[in-house]
Amino acid sequence: MYDDYASRVQFYAVYILEAHPSDVWQMQSNVRDNVVFASPKSIDEREHVAGMCVRKLGIKFPALIDTFDNSTEQQYTGWPDRIYLIDKNGRVVYKSRPGPFGFHPEELKAALQQLH
Repeated sequence: MYDDYASRVQFYAVYILEAHPSDVWQMQSNVRDNVVFASPKSIDEREHVAGMCVRKLGIKFPALIDTFDNSTEQQYTGWPDRIYLIDKNGRVVYKSRPGPFGFHPEELKAALQQLH
């Protein structure tokens, strides 16, 4: 979808708290994808982990990093992962169900088409 809409829509990933840190519990999918990290203890560590995740997972668009108090996650209920479409006036016009199983690209595509 990014490839189809990148010229008309700005895409961002927002890195919030580490969902499956190695010092708490680990998912086999993280091990398989080689994205195993301990809970960041500073904003510098959080930035480093976010950058590594973006590169290792092949994400093509920029990542923004939530504050260390997770205010973005709390405002948008970003955990577990979600997809939001925000219009040019700052209104949320689409919010996915929790991912990854709640992600339905056809719903996001329909919402994108309504904006244009």
